[in-house]
Amino acid sequence: MAKNQKSSRPPKSSLPADADLPVVGMREPCPCGSGRRYKGCHGRGAIDSVAVHRSFEGLGSEPDWVALREIVPSATAPLTLAPDYTAALAGREITLATVLPMAWPALVRRDGSILVGLQTSTHSGDTSRDIADAVLRALDCDPGSPVPPGRPGPGPRLQDVLAPGSTLDVTVHRGFDFWIEGSGVEQRDDVDASLEQANASVVPTQRLTGVDAAYWCRIGPKEHLRWAMPHDEEVLLDALSRLHARGEDSLGEGTRLIGTFRAHGLLVPVWDLVPGTEAAETEVPAAAFRARLDVALAETTDLTEAQRRARAGLANRQVTLR
Repeated sequence: MAKNQKSSRPPKSSLPADADLPVVGMREPCPCGSGRRYKGCHGRGAIDSVAVHRSFEGLGSEPDWVALREIVPSATAPLTLAPDYTAALAGREITLATVLPMAWPALVRRDGSILVGLQTSTHSGDTSRDIADAVLRALDCDPGSPVPPGRPGPGPRLQDVLAPGSTLDVTVHRGFDFWIEGSGVEQRDDVDASLEQANASVVPTQRLTGVDAAYWCRIGPKEHLRWAMPHDEEVLLDALSRLHARGEDSLGEGTRLIGTFRAHGLLVPVWDLVPGTEAAETEVPAAAFRARLDVALAETTDLTEAQRRARAGLANRQVTLR
């Protein structure tokens, strides 16, 4: 789980005050040479400008949008555009990707098909509008070229650009070779270097099939389950507290709910799994937990003292990803 960083002013550097946002990820080193991550240096103004609390609200598969934005390293999902935009697509495929080379907002392959990046360094204050802007610019971009970064102005959001009710059919990848395979993109040293670095840092991840938006991952010697949930935060915290007080919040013997983090208005509970646990072994316990959670979510009585203590503990272990 990520840690909050204390607020600080970016150091002086050679970057001009009005420089465009550089093409780096928010967690990568800042190009000004300060040694800090971009999100804690020159990217801080972009982060602090975020005004939309729940960027993906109203989209089908909202929890998966959050997961692919924040916790899944490499995944893709086909997108379906709203009728007003299908003519410009002209029958081409358009696919959402967690991240593209050098955090490009989008990439148009030589065959005209489009990849749209979700983890980018462009922040207008509304992540949904940022991605929609990349989609629309890609529709007008020449084949075989990336869509350059830029700070979007007022315009449509994903909720306007995507077909109403469309959902994400997520495919998790082991690496980022899909960037290049069949892309027709001209071979470039910067793309090769970005691909090599990205593949070296991929955290093994799998999406569970029996429940929505739950992702198993292996970080070093440990396995975890990170599960993005669509419920109102206060209601979900109450339900998790009820389960904890009853000893029903684990995913089986030797597992433990270690906390939650908040991202784009949703909570993502995180469990430690028994070392060596594979994704397939988590399917049945996750489905059983889903059933217990549904019962707890339906309860409306006041929390008991034990449940209130459990809730306070969960709140103290909560981290906000920004």
